[in-house]
Amino acid sequence: MTESTDGGTLTLRSEYITLAHAVKAVGLAGTGGQAKYLVREGQVTVNGEPALQPGRKLRAGDRFGAVGGPEWTILS
Repeated sequence: MTESTDGGTLTLRSEYITLAHAVKAVGLAGTGGQAKYLVREGQVTVNGEPALQPGRKLRAGDRFGAVGGPEWTILS
């Protein structure tokens, strides 16, 4: 896993990771609550589209990031 404000990759440890967990894992949010808030407020994109569901499952090949910011790619 790469933790960087410049984007990068996030390697899965299982079949998927939820969007909120991914947002927290890369450091876009300090807590799970903050991550859920960011997602619900429309501050996060998945594959270039706004995402509003913190529980959305991300799988290998998906990209996510802050609106107008760097992106991370999910790796298996």
